[in-house]
Amino acid sequence: MTNIKNKLLKSLIGASITYFPIATFSSESVTFTDIAANSSSGIDYQRVESPRISGLHDLQTNGFFFPSGLINNPMKAHGAPGVALLDYDMDGDQDIYVTNGPGVANSLYSNQLQETGELFFIDKAAYAEVALTTKDSSGVCYGDIDNDNDPDILVLSSGDGNTLFKNNGQGKFIDITQKSGIESLNLFSTSCAMGDVNNDGLLDITIANSYSNWNDFAPIFLIEAAYRNQDNQLFVNLGENNFDNRSVDAGITNYQGISWAIALVDYDVDGDVDLIVGDDQGGIPGAIDGGIDTGYVRLYNNDGTGHFTDVTIESGTGRYGAWMGLAFGDFNSDDNMDIFATNVGAFMGRFMANVTPGDVDVKHWNSGWFLGNANGTFTFPNVGKLKTTPFGWGVIAVDYDNDADTDILYHGGMDMGYFVEGSNPGAVLKNDGTANFSYDSLALSSTNHNRRNTMGFASGDLNKDGFTDLVSVSSHDWDSRYPLNLVNGGSPEEPFYQTGVIWPTFTANDANDPFKGFFWSGIESTPGSLSVEISNANNNNRSVTVKTKGAVGLVNGAVVNRDGIGAILRFTPKHKKTVMSPVLGGGSYASQDQLAKTFGLGTSYKATIDVTWPGGVNNRLYGAMAGEEILLPEIPCDFKNQNHAFREYLHCVGSALRQLKLSGTINSNREIRRLFFSALMAYLETAELNKKKTSG
Repeated sequence: MTNIKNKLLKSLIGASITYFPIATFSSESVTFTDIAANSSSGIDYQRVESPRISGLHDLQTNGFFFPSGLINNPMKAHGAPGVALLDYDMDGDQDIYVTNGPGVANSLYSNQLQETGELFFIDKAAYAEVALTTKDSSGVCYGDIDNDNDPDILVLSSGDGNTLFKNNGQGKFIDITQKSGIESLNLFSTSCAMGDVNNDGLLDITIANSYSNWNDFAPIFLIEAAYRNQDNQLFVNLGENNFDNRSVDAGITNYQGISWAIALVDYDVDGDVDLIVGDDQGGIPGAIDGGIDTGYVRLYNNDGTGHFTDVTIESGTGRYGAWMGLAFGDFNSDDNMDIFATNVGAFMGRFMANVTPGDVDVKHWNSGWFLGNANGTFTFPNVGKLKTTPFGWGVIAVDYDNDADTDILYHGGMDMGYFVEGSNPGAVLKNDGTANFSYDSLALSSTNHNRRNTMGFASGDLNKDGFTDLVSVSSHDWDSRYPLNLVNGGSPEEPFYQTGVIWPTFTANDANDPFKGFFWSGIESTPGSLSVEISNANNNNRSVTVKTKGAVGLVNGAVVNRDGIGAILRFTPKHKKTVMSPVLGGGSYASQDQLAKTFGLGTSYKATIDVTWPGGVNNRLYGAMAGEEILLPEIPCDFKNQNHAFREYLHCVGSALRQLKLSGTINSNREIRRLFFSALMAYLETAELNKKKTSG
């Protein structure tokens, strides 16, 4: 116990520093500018505190003692905000929806790029009737649940009930929560995702839940408090905006954990979306220390009908940690889906070693990647030359520099009340194409994210220049006048060594004895902020933007929801390796990216695009050109299915294209011809390859 208390004191007192990234700019560096710092952007977001802030105020007034102070702080007292990028008004540019707390409206920032030619925003949440002023809103996700060609929004809350909004197509939304059947009271929901679990052409909804009553941290630290953990949910879409809770029948309630992230993604590319959940180990000792493993990246395999089997252990994702955000792509270009999962990070892991029994190996707490294998299993190689990685909540997998591989960017930090972990400066992990990542300290250097307790994180191309932009939201911030304490215990060889900081919100009464308690430093944090970081890329790399379009109800035999959510895109620039990206209706943490995908070409001018649709049909488009924005519609004719005669296949393609034109999905005869001849070439090329395999 003496050893624990000494380490705790060292961590809480620390050395006062102010961190600034040290790096040298080059002409090829991709940096970002935070336009939200300028009032002309129209971004005026400030996150308000949640009602449970009163618990923190009590500790500030009375101080706290170790170890009770660990448990009696409220969870996320300043809120748990999320953010989504979507074109809610269908005018061709991406808008921003961000959640807030009770007494203040959520924000729906309407992008004015298409209307004015300039990038700025107008908050239309009140007009659109999605303000939810009385709620303590948390996560958000969206999708076209009724296939009427506009996005509908699901907004979660921390104990106030979740809300489903139907888009009326005229710039406003209708609250259909009660009618829809998804209403669930007294749940502390964190993240949500949409996807079609039974391939009936309708988007279903999954919701990650945590534990009842965020007035304390008990379920995080005490296994005996696990009875407060709440089941995750699956609502199956019955049509006409009615949903049925199938959580138990679907097999996803076999384990009741503390879930922060959830995603529906076809990880094995077999034509149906599987369920992946990020669960939290918290401060409960793992089995290796004589405790029990509770926090896994839980993987549920779909049988194609919406029934799931928990394959976590056999898949290799059963690695304990505090998993909080999820992103997907093929990081090493081996044509297998990989997973990046955020965790508390090595620096928080080192701090946890001070307050939990046993020897804590920081490798268990690194945010890191699970590399997919051809047999459906995953390997966790740890983090290579990065050595250690920081805390993470929201995460995205994108090609931020358009060099034709998939990079990883994530944010995070933990509000523990008596201190705030701030080790993440905005982690930009640049990929060399083989899942060998390095830290790009330049990219986000215009904003000091160590001073933002950032949670929600999403991406999209806000100014339509072919490079990915970033939007993140924090629960509260730490003024630049106040110190940051360096508490890492690591090595200067670690790329994130200088960022291992905490906000010193409390100070020890006795520097030699933490059991004599801690008192408030007197420093108040400032309201949380929205960061809108626009890419300044000038590296001459090119890109293609791809938007999927499902054709259920428009084309005979089509089965895919209108957004194409659940599709797997493969993108192959000329003379470069193939990258893979799923179309997701949620993921990250409490947030959702733009649905359209921006793929980097590097210095190439054209690429081939393959799509595996929900249901398993494969389409291909040749000759995607740099700078194009491509609408890729579902053609329910699989070029890989060589059991169909060539003439039968051509008839299928021709008929589908005619129906797509009649429905107004495709208006250009040029695009019709392009899609037709790509389908023709894909079939013939596949036949030739099969012939060579047979003869060889």
